[in-house]
Amino acid sequence: MMRTWKATNENLPPNVIKQLAKELKNLDETPPEGIKVVLNDDDFSTIFADIEGPAGTPYENGVFRMKLLLSHDFPQLPPKGYFLTKIFHPNIATNGEICVNTLKKDWNPSLGLRHVLLVIRCLLIEPFPESALNEQAGKMLLENYDEYARHARLYTVIHALKPKPKCQAGISESTTALNVDQSNMVSGGKMPLLSAPSTPPSKIPGPKGQDQNVLPPPAEGAAGAHAIPKKEGIVAAKVQTDKRKTDARKKSLKRL
Repeated sequence: MMRTWKATNENLPPNVIKQLAKELKNLDETPPEGIKVVLNDDDFSTIFADIEGPAGTPYENGVFRMKLLLSHDFPQLPPKGYFLTKIFHPNIATNGEICVNTLKKDWNPSLGLRHVLLVIRCLLIEPFPESALNEQAGKMLLENYDEYARHARLYTVIHALKPKPKCQAGISESTTALNVDQSNMVSGGKMPLLSAPSTPPSKIPGPKGQDQNVLPPPAEGAAGAHAIPKKEGIVAAKVQTDKRKTDARKKSLKRL
């Protein structure tokens, strides 16, 4: 589906709007590596882009939002660039302003937006501490690169770290929670472990030829041992009662 390109910013001449629409469409269809332009059809005077931190730099795994501000005299005058995401870099001021020769003395009206964005991303790979806007970062880069890299990575982790995908993490967390719950139920006595019976049930033919399981008779254990003496005790008590009755009758006959 074709995108309808339009602009309502009266500060830009119609011919510039037309050229910008063409460039932005091209950037949208074939974006540069590590750069994604955020389109705004209603205003071409402010162009936003997300820049991925290049691999092997302290900015790796970070995504940095920046913007280009175009004046009425664009492209005769260069745009002004700002980082909106906080970053520790010699050529980027604490307010986000970008200092690069392409946007200053080396500007050429024939340079397009693609070239400008690529130069800014290259700045993350190769800073120029000699023209630093952040003096602390520039000095640290020249005197102690490891310390500079540590600061830059810390800023990246705090302000620009890309969120990790949640699908795989959610599956792992759910599986772990399920295993924990099952363990708790078993250990807490809610779901005891089942053990195989020591004596397998025998089978007898069912009414339709199907086998039915029949449990084996109870083993001669504690229950069986107590059942027999109990029955014998009842019989003995009855015999003793009958004997007493017989003795009583004999005594009655003697009295007569």
